[in-house]
Amino acid sequence: MNITVRGKQMEVTDAMREYVNKRVGKLAKYSDEFRDVKVTLLVEEGRHRVEVTAPLNGILLRGEEESPDMYASIDLVVEKLERQIRKYRTRINKRMRSKVLKDFTSELSSPAAEPEENEKIVRYKKFGTKPMSVEEAIMQMNLVGHSFFAFTNMDTNTINVVYKRHSGDYGLLEPEE
Repeated sequence: MNITVRGKQMEVTDAMREYVNKRVGKLAKYSDEFRDVKVTLLVEEGRHRVEVTAPLNGILLRGEEESPDMYASIDLVVEKLERQIRKYRTRINKRMRSKVLKDFTSELSSPAAEPEENEKIVRYKKFGTKPMSVEEAIMQMNLVGHSFFAFTNMDTNTINVVYKRHSGDYGLLEPEE
């Protein structure tokens, strides 16, 4: 596991780097597939925040925690990532047990959302997509902690977006053919 530690608005000491490597390195017991784990340590107005991004088998685990103490923040973010890994494993095991998966596309609604003219784009981001099922996309969205997720649908080979609705259900946006 290659762990990259960087500090924003702070100097990363050798002791802190060693502690991060020790604590984040514990994630290796869950999988040998961890490669480049990125850890960012940030201090803002007395708050110590830790952000960790860890790619695993084509999914992206991400955790962010904040507390008055940097070491406590590191411990909290590692606990959060361990919960995400256990959640991911449970879902994979459930999927393997039940070979017959329901087709979510018929159950999910796809309302058309039109942007308002007053809104302006303040950030641009490029990302790669990989072919996956709708179920995998929902799992990835939940693991990353976002309210939507863009992906290439492996059934239709088109870019789709899954999103979490206010009711707690999920929606799927597909392009018209």
